[in-house]
Amino acid sequence: QLQLVESGGGLVQPGGSLRLSCAASGVAFDYATIGWFRQAPGKEREGVSCISSNGDNTNYVDSVKGRFAISRDNAKNTAYLQMNNLKPEDTAVYYCAAGGADSLAEYEYDYWGQGTQVTVSS
Repeated sequence: QLQLVESGGGLVQPGGSLRLSCAASGVAFDYATIGWFRQAPGKEREGVSCISSNGDNTNYVDSVKGRFAISRDNAKNTAYLQMNNLKPEDTAVYYCAAGGADSLAEYEYDYWGQGTQVTVSS
């Protein structure tokens, strides 16, 4: 029903920026909440940000507020995560996901991409 592919990850120095993209295919994108999650080695996957189907509502985990911005372009079936002032603790595999609720809870999401690696290091 909905397939998601992330891109834009890479290696960046502390204080740098990256923009992740989540390209979707399928008829349900316009109706889905899109979330970004991340998983660092040895840690559970955590919700980073989410955006409602029409873009009116956004949510962020406290650790990224003021640094990250989520957006979407439904005409392009694409969602984004702009990451500024990156810190070493942001290092993780980042996943986009689609679900039916505006939530950072992992279980609310039914469709997942394969992930893209973000490494923040000097």
